[in-house]
Amino acid sequence: MSSWEDEDPSSAAATTDVELLKRAWRNEKAAPEILHFDAPLVSRAREQIQLLEETLEDFTDNGVDDLVVSLYQMDLDRTLFLLRSYLRLRLQKIEKYMAYICKSDDLFSRLSQQEQRFAKSCKEIMEKHLEQSVLSKLPYGYDSVTRQSLSSTEDDMVPEPELDTFVFCKTKSDVGAFQLDDIGEEVVDLVADDLYVLRYKSIKGLVEAGRIDLI
Repeated sequence: MSSWEDEDPSSAAATTDVELLKRAWRNEKAAPEILHFDAPLVSRAREQIQLLEETLEDFTDNGVDDLVVSLYQMDLDRTLFLLRSYLRLRLQKIEKYMAYICKSDDLFSRLSQQEQRFAKSCKEIMEKHLEQSVLSKLPYGYDSVTRQSLSSTEDDMVPEPELDTFVFCKTKSDVGAFQLDDIGEEVVDLVADDLYVLRYKSIKGLVEAGRIDLI
């Protein structure tokens, strides 16, 4: 039988969907790459927004005290801001890295169905525009959307997120000795609730597992 003392402090600190949405927004804002879309959380946030809007309408019709109405309105505005900011950040990343995301099964699977359609549409529109305005006028071998020339061995014209960038992060629980590189020369002891500045590439697995929050 579980008790309050048995709960993980990090999970107890974020018991509301608003707090979870704020955490998802912070992680998305700080991460150089697009993260997994939290569909259940977004769905619950939208339901909460709808409920708050209906409650405010009832309050207005029934002449509820203005102070109570303003408090509910503040809660609604906060939730709307977080949800819109979270979705906007993701769309900005999709627009910036659309080609890179579309060619990666892992990254593409992180998008919602609506985001996947948006990414495909953006990529098709951009490729069509470049073909009509620029690429069709270039000599053979230099008319690729993704490569500078035929001699290129990879898609060197496709923008990629900088995974080696440093990020501020906070551990949610004790991780212990953690290897930051491939050869074991860089090891750091990650302690619960401590702040660190680390390369995103080294800790992305911990971010995806929910053991570290970006700030």
